[in-house]
Amino acid sequence: TLDTNLTAAFLGAKHQLPAMVERGGGSMIFTSTFVGYSAGFPGLAAYAASKAGLIGLTRVLAAEFGSAGVRINAILPGGTDTPMGQTVANTDEARSFVAGLHALKRMASPKEIARSVLYLASDQSSFVTGAAMLVDGGVSINRS
Repeated sequence: TLDTNLTAAFLGAKHQLPAMVERGGGSMIFTSTFVGYSAGFPGLAAYAASKAGLIGLTRVLAAEFGSAGVRINAILPGGTDTPMGQTVANTDEARSFVAGLHALKRMASPKEIARSVLYLASDQSSFVTGAAMLVDGGVSINRS
């Protein structure tokens, strides 16, 4: 889990950043999660640690490469209706439970998550770097 979620991101950045600097800048976006950032779930220690580490990596790289015109951010999605999400929440009852954790009382579509990435990749976010952007349907703030 650590290799997949954190080490791979580190190595990807290590090899991509020199090209971005040479080109005069760019936007790098990591996918983290709210798990380990604003909520903890039993049995997900390695996942939470790897994704929280990714937020730390995002912030350090943003500080290191900002002067070279490279913006580095992370999105923190909530429950998303993907094949992986359907495997985890594999019954109607489980999907209803996961949806109920969110303030919006539903899960995200992959397109909704993609729109946040498009924003961070675009010039519309030209002054955003080092951000851990919650795209979580309010799961971080919901208590009902």
